[in-house]
Amino acid sequence: QVQLVESGGGLVQPGGSLRLSCAASGSGSRINTMGWYRQAPGQQRELVATITRDFGTNYADSVKGRFTISRDNAKNTVYLQMNSLKPEDTAVYYCKAQNALVPTIGYWGRGTQVTVSS
Repeated sequence: QVQLVESGGGLVQPGGSLRLSCAASGSGSRINTMGWYRQAPGQQRELVATITRDFGTNYADSVKGRFTISRDNAKNTVYLQMNSLKPEDTAVYYCKAQNALVPTIGYWGRGTQVTVSS
């Protein structure tokens, strides 16, 4: 089993930056793609960015050029650097990890709140 713990959320003014971290515990060898998703009040959870074990990345159009996803395989940790934040980025951000042996199995963190407001 894999446990994911997110950190780094908070309140930031528009145009500001935050860096989220997600540390995976358990058997790291079972993890392949990791990613960040977000859910705003009254909306469905949506993909923000993903990164494969060999560092291939994918981003939602709404965050391209502003957010950067990265990972440290030795630490089983994924990061999300968020720059030029906008009020519409306000949401609970969730970390997800994909089981390497059974790709249909995903593990979720509990989420961290990001609020962009002046």
